[in-house]
Amino acid sequence: MSSNPITIRNLGPEDAHILDRVRPGTFDNPIDPSRAWAFLATRVNELVVALDMGEVIGFASGTVIMHPDKPTQFFVNEIGVHDDFQRQGIGSRLLSRIADLASDRGCEEIWVLAEAKNKNAVEFYRSRGGRETPKLIMFDWPDLR
Repeated sequence: MSSNPITIRNLGPEDAHILDRVRPGTFDNPIDPSRAWAFLATRVNELVVALDMGEVIGFASGTVIMHPDKPTQFFVNEIGVHDDFQRQGIGSRLLSRIADLASDRGCEEIWVLAEAKNKNAVEFYRSRGGRETPKLIMFDWPDLR
């Protein structure tokens, strides 16, 4: 834990180098520079980071989803805060910033998926006023090729 103020910052493609300094364990996997740049350069995506003395210790990422017959939505891909910095309000700040960005993009709805077994995530989203939608079932195709 740091006594320095945590900075919350939106990243664009010109900021991809900031992801060169990520505290191990903040993201699920090491950052792939070409994927990071592509994510940031695709302007329907947003990435917000929490920085402690220039080191990324938290993030929120998401994507604008448009439909021809429904309001524009924002899907929160993930919010993560390194274990050393949890329970300090950083996740709430990241969610607030990414929600503001979604609103600025004209999104009328915001949503996120959480694994039921991830009790910390479920409780975090509940505590931030998220409504559960138990009637939804997620499907995935891990081998789409």
